[in-house]
Amino acid sequence: MKIYTKKGDAGETGLFGGDRVPKDHLRIRAYGTLDELNAALGLVSAPEVAVPLRRIQGELFQLGAELATPRGKTLTIARLDTAEVVRLENEIDGMEKSLPPLTQFILPGGTPAAAHLHLARTICRRAERELVVLHRAEPLRPVILEYVNRLSDYLFVASRFMNHTAKVADIPWVAPKT
Repeated sequence: MKIYTKKGDAGETGLFGGDRVPKDHLRIRAYGTLDELNAALGLVSAPEVAVPLRRIQGELFQLGAELATPRGKTLTIARLDTAEVVRLENEIDGMEKSLPPLTQFILPGGTPAAAHLHLARTICRRAERELVVLHRAEPLRPVILEYVNRLSDYLFVASRFMNHTAKVADIPWVAPKT
């Protein structure tokens, strides 16, 4: 099978079920940003979070498939549910138990894994903004917004966890004085 089809040469792409939409359609923007987030997660090479990150990458594919399936068409894979949101919350709570309390804003950085997780968190926040815009135009299941919001929290805590595991302190942001 060839990787190129030439069907998108005029600026359109296909959704599941055959509908064609412009490549800047709200759905495409939303799941394209989730795809970018997924690629950013692929940069993280840290055994401490490898298993949950691979699961999360799969869950991002599930979200992308749901977004690529227009209303009235049948989604052929399982949808994310509140169980995935709760699992993220439990994993956040588990990591936070070993972390010092956060008392101020911190700068992204530290170990390469932590820096990549911070980058992924910012992409996740952009994906969330794209999803909110799409949700206003075409209401989404609430769990989609909940999951992506919780995922950005997870990525923030995971970045701190990676630094803590490597004995690298958070980098405090010092606000300039006027």
